[in-house]
Amino acid sequence: MMRLIKAGLIYGNLFEVNSTALVERYNRALKHLTGKETKLTSFHVDISGFAPEIGDELNDPLYLNPNGCNRQFIILSTAQKTAPLLNAKFSTSREILKRFIIENESELFALTARDAVAGELVNSVYSVADPAKLFQIRQVEIEADTTENHVQDAKALLKRIERFQIEPDAWWDDVLIAEMIELAKNSGDIVRNPVSLKITTYRQDNFYTSHFGGIYIFRDVEQPAAITVEPPDAMLPLPIENVYGFGDRNGIARFLEQNRLVESIVSARNLNTSALLRQRLDFILVDTASAYGEDLSGMNRSELRRVARQHLAELPPEFHALADLLRWVEDGSDWPKISSEHPAYFYTLRAAQTKDRDLVNMLLAELSPMDVRQLFICHKQAFYRAYQTWNDAKRSFVVNFLSQEYTLDKAGARAELFGPEPGMEEAAPAATQPPEPAEDMIRRVGPWGAVRRER
Repeated sequence: MMRLIKAGLIYGNLFEVNSTALVERYNRALKHLTGKETKLTSFHVDISGFAPEIGDELNDPLYLNPNGCNRQFIILSTAQKTAPLLNAKFSTSREILKRFIIENESELFALTARDAVAGELVNSVYSVADPAKLFQIRQVEIEADTTENHVQDAKALLKRIERFQIEPDAWWDDVLIAEMIELAKNSGDIVRNPVSLKITTYRQDNFYTSHFGGIYIFRDVEQPAAITVEPPDAMLPLPIENVYGFGDRNGIARFLEQNRLVESIVSARNLNTSALLRQRLDFILVDTASAYGEDLSGMNRSELRRVARQHLAELPPEFHALADLLRWVEDGSDWPKISSEHPAYFYTLRAAQTKDRDLVNMLLAELSPMDVRQLFICHKQAFYRAYQTWNDAKRSFVVNFLSQEYTLDKAGARAELFGPEPGMEEAAPAATQPPEPAEDMIRRVGPWGAVRRER
């Protein structure tokens, strides 16, 4: 993994903690949450305050995420909002933390000026030993305060101020006045500088969890379902009507179509379909070439075509189907019949512009793993798992590609692949602008190709 670290493709964009004051604040918060402390004098933290160096020191990569269920966090600075979330067990956790920081930025800025803010993302369950318990999670509530309880003391002081203003004999209540003075020593002047956190409750209807090998849960859609990476038999019964394993490609395709969660890359707006298909063909060629011991260093597209000719018989069906689709896009060749059971099917899709776009692209990336760029962007955990299985030639090629091409223009790459960022409300499916000869074909078989209806 050292190659990824040096290229900034893992543990990148973390917040550096290297001052004595910040380390002391972090240790107070860490002891407050876990009873532990670090002896390190500098380290790097993600958006939740997790530091991989401290994880190694404590020999516990989940020291801020016990049971992988209710993520604890330490905020030293609002600058953490741009950091990634490492070892995430739920796909929604980073976005919830980011929104919490943004929506309470001025308050957190004031609080972290003198102390760390420690807290927890509280689900309605404390353990997910049983897969069915995942479906009891409907919302996440954030509990947060400084280690010196500034927020709690401010609430207590506010209640006493209200009593002082309402009760007729409060001027002579020495106990009440003494309590107000003592609380104000810690909370400060809450009249001029209110200390309260705004929105702290967030819905979690549709999400991915890495528990049990990986489960995608879609409840806030017309046809709810759960999609499991592993065979679902060992997890049943689940409290949802439709459950599809990754082996049930037709079931997953039908679910995505019925809920209008995907669109075909050949009919998507703001997408250079030819360039995307060529890129995916290149990645498949790289996978094949590395498997047959080819030297990939410095290999360009013309050299990859040589590999294609040399290993034509060994190229997987995904390559041939996407090559047929590229010919249809560019010169109007015969429409390729790529059914939902074909290995190339999910390579021909991208998420529609809905509030669940990123979750759907995460699913599609795991279903089309040879597109390493999409896998890295949409599902880093799956990318890192796949990376460990590759030989050195493929690792080197992919790292060079991502560091030289993707990281130079992340926003542009995401916009090209996935379109504009969706709003918080569900967006209408993007209008299609296919080439003129494609219109009748897409209307007849659907923009996703033929999806078999029977079970």
